[in-house]
Amino acid sequence: MRKLLVGLFAAGVVAFSTTVPSSAATISDVSSDYWANVEINNVVDNNVMSLSGDKFNPEGSVSRVEFVQSLLKVLTNDNLDVTINNIFSDVKKCDSYYSDVLRSQQLGLVYGYPDGTFKPSKLMSRAETQSVVSHITKDMPADLSILNKYIDADKVPAWAREAEAKTLNYGIYANYPNANELRPNDILSRSEAAVILYRLRQKAGLIKSEYVGEELEKTLATQHLVGVKKAPSNEVVITDQRSIVKEGNAFVVAFDEKFKSEIAQEGEGVNFIATDDISTTEGTVIFPKGTKFSGSVLNVTDPKWFNKNARVYVQISEAVLPDGRVVDMVAKPFYKNYELKEGPWMTAGKLALYTVSGGAIGTGAGVGFAFIPDPTKIGTGIAIGTPVGAGVGLATGLITKGLNYHAKKGEEINVILLKDASVSNK
Repeated sequence: MRKLLVGLFAAGVVAFSTTVPSSAATISDVSSDYWANVEINNVVDNNVMSLSGDKFNPEGSVSRVEFVQSLLKVLTNDNLDVTINNIFSDVKKCDSYYSDVLRSQQLGLVYGYPDGTFKPSKLMSRAETQSVVSHITKDMPADLSILNKYIDADKVPAWAREAEAKTLNYGIYANYPNANELRPNDILSRSEAAVILYRLRQKAGLIKSEYVGEELEKTLATQHLVGVKKAPSNEVVITDQRSIVKEGNAFVVAFDEKFKSEIAQEGEGVNFIATDDISTTEGTVIFPKGTKFSGSVLNVTDPKWFNKNARVYVQISEAVLPDGRVVDMVAKPFYKNYELKEGPWMTAGKLALYTVSGGAIGTGAGVGFAFIPDPTKIGTGIAIGTPVGAGVGLATGLITKGLNYHAKKGEEINVILLKDASVSNK
């Protein structure tokens, strides 16, 4: 039963985490183009972090007790019954945060210091924050080599290296504006805290069960996506909080801009759009028309000799619905080996062009050779030159390099989900 409740908690948290605010709160000091706008609005609307009047103070700092209070809300344990005695000399029963500090101690979230203090007003560093996130998430063999991509990896304290590596591998971190810096010893800003808490909620399934409160999610129905034939799944689970598009569902998206494999670079962005509503047969719109799907180029294999076409490998990692809701996903082209390449008709067209061109050249050559000795035998020259030239042209076409992959803006492809995608209710 405990595992069931934890799983349902994770489902519910993810549902809320993909919801972009409906302007329930007006935040005067966070513009729509601010780098953490979505995350800040989300944690404010879901009461994880609070405003001072109408201000969030994104560049402000975060104290230990403030982080504890927000973390308890993420874990839905902010109303946990306190059953332990206070062991901290600097936390008094009259303090507004008294119960939250004890809840943290009872759960084992953020520990105190050896001298018997909690230091509630001490500011959180970025390394300390990552250590807490690492502590409450499921154990994994952290790949320390991930630290090598950051220019200041040597500044990570020895006690925090595994925690930093683990949270980076899990994708629960914030490193703006320089994606290549960790800044482990800097003080955590409120905007960074918002991003980390937001991402922790999105990945609630990674949180250890002992830290999770009990929150239920009600399943309403199982519906079926109007998707692509031969897709491994078409199930969509509808709950009172979200729609869960199951792994194996496939649907159609269109290139949002023209694409050419010969100029594409590994790691560059590639965008798609839903040109029509992506819905279930029962009538629920999952991805409305105009939903934007963002991803990146994983690899490009150039054309090779003997008519082997270029291969393009892309992955979609995010969908942004027209109302601003953001959905994390992992989707790839629904074709053999998840690759995009020119189809047989384009290849046939290329070979036909070589054949026709060769035939024309052969006809001309046949006419020329027939005309020299005997103009009356031009017809014979044509009859001989045309098929010979066409044959040479076809053979040439078969041994040349294949085609690059080109897609026009609006050209459609099929994509398949490699993990469940959670689309929150409005």
